[in-house]
Amino acid sequence: MTMDARILSAIRKIPRGKVSTYGAIARAAGYPGAARQVVSALRRSFDLPWQRVLGAGGEIKLRGDSAIEQRLRLESEGVTFRGRRVNMKLHEFKFARGKTTAKPKKKPTKTKNKRRTTAD
Repeated sequence: MTMDARILSAIRKIPRGKVSTYGAIARAAGYPGAARQVVSALRRSFDLPWQRVLGAGGEIKLRGDSAIEQRLRLESEGVTFRGRRVNMKLHEFKFARGKTTAKPKKKPTKTKNKRRTTAD
């Protein structure tokens, strides 16, 4: 599967009345740290529940009429807000833990200082 396909698949898993963040979707797709690619995939695609994707902390990142439309769509799904942010404690969708495609970090090897002793 391509990166876009995995991201779009993760977005489609978010059920009605739940939301997720760009970063969480990137992690669920197996690409931690690729939140900008989630934004890019949303812009290129159609027929997605785009209103369920938010910024960190549940903030609507869109501006103008798009932000108003996103909030109205979420409210129609039963999502509640605390001020300008979605109540993430109630509505955050937790993805199942999966494998990531990122390479694991190498652990530094420890070297022991061994001194040679000479017998006189």
